[in-house]
Amino acid sequence: MLNTLLQNTQEGTEVLTDVESVEKTLSIIELISSGGLAGQLIIAVLFLLLVGAIYIYFERIFAIKAASKVDANFMNQIKDHVSNGKIDSAQMLCAQQNSPVSRLIGKGISRIGKPLADINTAIENAGRLEIYGLEKNVSILATISGAAPMIGFLGTVIGMILAIFELANAGGTIQMDVLASGLYTAMTTTVAGLIVGIVAYMAYNHLVVKTDKVVYQMEANSLEFLDHLNEPT
Repeated sequence: MLNTLLQNTQEGTEVLTDVESVEKTLSIIELISSGGLAGQLIIAVLFLLLVGAIYIYFERIFAIKAASKVDANFMNQIKDHVSNGKIDSAQMLCAQQNSPVSRLIGKGISRIGKPLADINTAIENAGRLEIYGLEKNVSILATISGAAPMIGFLGTVIGMILAIFELANAGGTIQMDVLASGLYTAMTTTVAGLIVGIVAYMAYNHLVVKTDKVVYQMEANSLEFLDHLNEPT
């Protein structure tokens, strides 16, 4: 009786060991390769989209960070130069700063002497160009965030079609190894598409928030400059 229990326990331990060894050998690469050619192609497309999304995010985040840097005394120096009639010095200071805010103020300084409405229009037009530059390629992230899950869903549909096709050719005998390739294609592409879509969506929203902060900074400094010009002398 005792020997039988020990033998059963040993066999159970061996089965668990075998199961654990099988689970450990199922790597991500093997999981992707098990999805067949269709699944591998869709995973490759999604991987390229992920790389593109990450590149755009970091390229834009560094550009926006550089654009948001403005000297704390910049506007005070500009107002002092304008009040003293040193227009050339004010323009030179704007050129040295070389930021969206300084370029907007520089555009306004170049229109000093004209009606305030003309100066405001010139600053607004320059602001649109600066905003366009800040939002460069950001819309691609929005496209990726929407397209990636759809591509993953396409892989799901293809995988299910392959599974049904293999099942139909199996003569009515349901075997998991026959369905495995199609099911792997369906599941792996779905997960990959959702991951890429979520990453791109979060990156897009973060860049939108950062861009809005720079736009607010531009508007605040432009209004401060226009208010200074509108002050009675």
